[in-house]
Amino acid sequence: MAGHSKWANIQHRKGRQDAVRAKLFSKFSKEITVAAKMGDPDPEKNPRLRLAVKEAKAQSMPKDNIERAIKKAMGGEGDDYEEIRYEGYGPNGVAVIVEAMTDNRNRTASTVRSTFSKNGGNLGETGSVGFMFERKGEISYPAEVGDGDTVMMAAIEAGAEDVESSEDGHIIWCADSDLNEVATALEADLGESTSTKLVWKPVTTTEMDLEGMQKLMKLVDALEDDDDVQRVTTNFEASDEVMEQLQDG
Repeated sequence: MAGHSKWANIQHRKGRQDAVRAKLFSKFSKEITVAAKMGDPDPEKNPRLRLAVKEAKAQSMPKDNIERAIKKAMGGEGDDYEEIRYEGYGPNGVAVIVEAMTDNRNRTASTVRSTFSKNGGNLGETGSVGFMFERKGEISYPAEVGDGDTVMMAAIEAGAEDVESSEDGHIIWCADSDLNEVATALEADLGESTSTKLVWKPVTTTEMDLEGMQKLMKLVDALEDDDDVQRVTTNFEASDEVMEQLQDG
């Protein structure tokens, strides 16, 4: 999605890094615990756990934290978490998907609903915006692993569907069910990826101006501040000019 990597860069530069990092680590821990609980505690035998650990390592989460999260699952924690997806609209009618992992469905629903309404959005029914996205595997590599053609050839060999190459790096897309397989094949060819995860990829996008993007960032930040929320995805499209103004803001 246009602006996706730029969005990550803006969030990273906002000066809340330490607080954001601590929150991010706790979200990774939860995902690792639940993944280990649902399958085998050995990442090599559990694709979901392997991806969760890989993503945590890519964000520099310490090995001790990762091992502690797996031990929690083996010790019986993580039983009461359920995964819930919320869908709604943000400013300018932009579509928003919120993925949560919670031990109290009512608390999470109430917080997510009020966060939407306080920030110029509204929570919809499940399915209200889901049709604007496809569930895909997303594998990211830095630009220096090779030029577009090299990465494209490796991606085709690995069974991927599409590649987007830019000066920021390469994003390789594949079917959600093929992510583990494609990521493993690419790793043998291109080395360790920067990120490997399942995402909601927008099929249609909503163009945002500067004011709309500022409001959207407020909504996304508020949602991500909730400990129950694992990930927020939107289908915004914004020009480079708007993204630059946002970064300077």
